[in-house]
Amino acid sequence: MKKLLLHSCCGPCSTVVIERLKDRFDVTVFYCNPNIEPFEEYEKRKEEQKKVCKFFNIPFVDVDYDNSSWREFVSGLENEKEGGKRCEKCFVFRLKQTAEYAKAHNFELFATTLSVSPHKNTEVINAVGEQISKELDIEFLAESFKKKDGYLRSINLSKELNLYRQNYCGCLFSKRD
Repeated sequence: MKKLLLHSCCGPCSTVVIERLKDRFDVTVFYCNPNIEPFEEYEKRKEEQKKVCKFFNIPFVDVDYDNSSWREFVSGLENEKEGGKRCEKCFVFRLKQTAEYAKAHNFELFATTLSVSPHKNTEVINAVGEQISKELDIEFLAESFKKKDGYLRSINLSKELNLYRQNYCGCLFSKRD
């Protein structure tokens, strides 16, 4: 099976994505979410992600929390509505780190759990992934994991695993919205 590095935004979203990919790929979860604030929330979500990885027996890679670089990257877009240009830049920031890590560590492709959410624009996410794929010459798995009741399945799996489900995307700007 091809080695796939899966960027995960959180444990609940990763459940159904891992379930759908684990028989097709050799999956490793990549937790790269410097957008999540406050830091205590980041840590809480990271622990939930570790639980999911343990349940599925999937390797887990954690990236150093670098909120200041993320904030600098999205600077000027603080007042954008959720789902707008700030979110697109956030996708770029996290997926580029995922692709760079994947390439440096001999993964054959990368993907993201972001498209499972009904609050995220799958076309934008996949366009960002494809652009980074071309720039870095590494394959991107462009899928919409919300199809076939993916989001509903993630909710049900989260309940089965007794996972914490957050009520905002991650950054304080999204919490405001």
